[in-house]
Amino acid sequence: MFTRRAFLACTSAAALWPQTSPAETVFDPTPQDVRIKKQFEPGQILVLPRSYYLYFVTERRRARRYGVGVGKAGLEFTGTATIEAKREWPSWRPTPEMIQRDPRAYARFVDNDYIQPGGKSNPLGARALYLFQNGVDTYFRIHGTNKPETIGSSVSNGCIRMTNEHIVDLYDRVPIGTVVTVL
Repeated sequence: MFTRRAFLACTSAAALWPQTSPAETVFDPTPQDVRIKKQFEPGQILVLPRSYYLYFVTERRRARRYGVGVGKAGLEFTGTATIEAKREWPSWRPTPEMIQRDPRAYARFVDNDYIQPGGKSNPLGARALYLFQNGVDTYFRIHGTNKPETIGSSVSNGCIRMTNEHIVDLYDRVPIGTVVTVL
């Protein structure tokens, strides 16, 4: 049943979405400068997982839009966080929850402290932006990927992934302290 509360929540969320034209129905991950609603401040990041886009607000009512891959159902991050760390060619280790969910896929990490060094085979790709809430690491990242074909789909363990080329561009644009909102 669709309650009044659900209706109001959906209406409120829809009011936050960037403006799009009717012709904008085909997913295009190519970075583009687009118009957005005025309530977002320059320097903020907005992620809309259902449409697979990340928006970096460049000026009032304007943003740079990138295509992204997002978390599988039940694993996605939502809410507001702050970028409190940035890394070039970051090292990586799956979380204990990831290992528990799929021990076969993460077998090389079971019962040890192995950390995969940064590089082209690393799942975090060329750059990573680390999301924190109230000074605590969420273990969610905006990062590159060595699987660019996953952009535009819900396949990750919750992180927001971009092609390596696009994360390098975004990484160079955003400072520590950038506010990230994921709806």
